[in-house]
Amino acid sequence: MSNLPVEPEFEQAYKELASTLENSTLFQKFPEYRKALAVVSVPERIIQFRVVWEDDQHQVQVNRGFRVQFNSALGPYKGGLRFHPTVNLSILKFLGFEQIFKNALTGLSMGGGKGGSDFDPKGKSDNEIRRFCVSFMTELCKHIGADTDVPAGDIGVTGREVGFLFGQYRKIRNQWEGVLTGKGGSWGGSLIRPEATGYGVVYYVEHMIQHATAGKESFAGKRVAISGSGNVAQYAALKVIELGGSVVSLSDSQGSLIANGDASFTPEEIDLIAALKVDRKQISEIATSAAFSAKFKYLPGARPWVHVGQVDVALPSATQNEVSGEEAEALIAAGCKFIAEGSNMGCTQAAIDVFEAHREANQGAAAIWYAPGKAANAGGVAVSGLEMAQNSARINWTAEEVDARLKDIMKACFQNGVDTAKEFATPTEGYFPSLVTGSNIAGFTKVAAAMKDQGDWW
Repeated sequence: MSNLPVEPEFEQAYKELASTLENSTLFQKFPEYRKALAVVSVPERIIQFRVVWEDDQHQVQVNRGFRVQFNSALGPYKGGLRFHPTVNLSILKFLGFEQIFKNALTGLSMGGGKGGSDFDPKGKSDNEIRRFCVSFMTELCKHIGADTDVPAGDIGVTGREVGFLFGQYRKIRNQWEGVLTGKGGSWGGSLIRPEATGYGVVYYVEHMIQHATAGKESFAGKRVAISGSGNVAQYAALKVIELGGSVVSLSDSQGSLIANGDASFTPEEIDLIAALKVDRKQISEIATSAAFSAKFKYLPGARPWVHVGQVDVALPSATQNEVSGEEAEALIAAGCKFIAEGSNMGCTQAAIDVFEAHREANQGAAAIWYAPGKAANAGGVAVSGLEMAQNSARINWTAEEVDARLKDIMKACFQNGVDTAKEFATPTEGYFPSLVTGSNIAGFTKVAAAMKDQGDWW
């Protein structure tokens, strides 16, 4: 990796995977996999292009567009599009790299990729967003297709943007195909897709809790800290409440909303925040209202982790590197037992090291159990894969059918991580095996074996 340009996010994702493989017995048993790691860490293709569009003042604007087509050994490239001013190649390479192994863990036929633009949808009119999407897709459509590359939404890309993008693709290519996921329900979308990532991370943690307590406990009665207030956080919060837990925090890029004392969010309050986010507004705009200020405290510029008090579960669901080493220590001190990433690479390496060290030193009731995003938040792309299947067959499954399949996928994802960790981890691994080790090795070996069969390395 030393000869690469400075790409901190990608280097972090690569080192997290590589160190896990090195510290397991994988390379001892299969030394040839070192070559596979070198090959899989280089994208098959990177596409970069300019996006020229006109704002409402008739001024020409220009942004950068990207698509990182990282690996197609298991199927078409699959991964979201992110519209955010921080987007750059390092972030998209990290997201695409993680996506390879996340998609492998779903058991579905999907490769890994990611894309987006440094365009900021906040403060833009619908017409400006439409014009940007038209220009963006005019170039991107040359490089994607239902059997080539199937993007989805991500930060800044909601159902509205997916609609504009899909419409332009259909017009230019003169064909209707399942080329984007997260589509509208009446034109190829899947039920449960908006909810899937949030629901999926909760289903995954439910298996963690049941495994750790031999089936004696569930989310019922658990205090759950959640960061973010977008799609993932909203639906994770609603599912936690449905399962009997209490949600004590939500946040956005400007600050955190923390429940006072034994208070917790209700579904109605989460719906109000969801409506706010549809209009791309900040939580601060309702935090001072009488209904919220009496029950919650708003902390501008703060993340929730050191402010939530006693919690049982933490679900980072905002963005990458949102839990530091110090915040990880604070969560442990607050009694948190289960941490699972709803966001991609939500924890810094320092935080992961804290959680993993505590797990190894405290097996049994005192253990902390951490689940990486490539496993815990795989529900979103899993249902995207199910949307692709429905599009190919020109059918629609019921919400119950999709939800049942999602639950099965998350259960298999969890069990695969546990079983693989037990097979390849060091002798210190016990009742709480490392889900980092298990998930990384399970995803990596599946992709590497397919690449070897196809002659990508030998």
